[in-house]
Amino acid sequence: AKVSYFSFYDQIDTFGTAIANQSFSIRIKKDNLASSINFDKYPFVEKNTEIAKLIDGQSIIAPFSGRVGKREITPGILGGENSIIANLDDIKFLKVDVKLPENYVSVIKQGLKVLVTTDAYKRNFEGTISSVSSRVDPTTRSILVQAKINNLDEKLIPGMLLNLKVVFREKQSLSVPEEALLIQGKEKYIYKIVNNIIQKTKVEIGRRNEGKIEVLSGLKVNEIILAEGTNKVRPKRKVKISKTID
Repeated sequence: AKVSYFSFYDQIDTFGTAIANQSFSIRIKKDNLASSINFDKYPFVEKNTEIAKLIDGQSIIAPFSGRVGKREITPGILGGENSIIANLDDIKFLKVDVKLPENYVSVIKQGLKVLVTTDAYKRNFEGTISSVSSRVDPTTRSILVQAKINNLDEKLIPGMLLNLKVVFREKQSLSVPEEALLIQGKEKYIYKIVNNIIQKTKVEIGRRNEGKIEVLSGLKVNEIILAEGTNKVRPKRKVKISKTID
């Protein structure tokens, strides 16, 4: 593998519930409805679109663009069975309110990157911290922040549980794969390959992220190292490089 730069970071792990960026509640009595869009198909409507027309001539107009869908009606709600209850949700961006421990107050700020995962999708979503409370809750010793999550493809929907990783102290540093590191007592080493000869090189390391190790000293960018099979070779031995991984 080649020694390369990678963006290392510290993180705060938390979770929260997805909230629509904007939401508009709709409740129409069925006997007062003249016509409407098909609520069952969860349609996307543009701002100022007529959602429903009432028999008295009034219209319900979308105040913003979003998706319209029926809400579940709790049995026993007065008049629920005779009404259409729906929401217009703007979900191109979602909001998540979370509480973070007060010891992170010095690093929490607007604009910090947020990485989001869910049990439903095997991919990351990204967002940023959009607001930070001006006070610490003295009961929980935490500070309330709101994250805004990019959801332009509308994969995420309101109510989902989101796993959040708040990223701070992000820095580009030299990196090697985790499996390339050799630990002997308190010392750390990497097998560097120079002219097809293995050289055992002492390194200082820092953070670990996403299978990468931050190298603080001992290596230079684009140097070739042994990324796997370190237990099968010895220093000063000659090797044949069959594949180089960036």
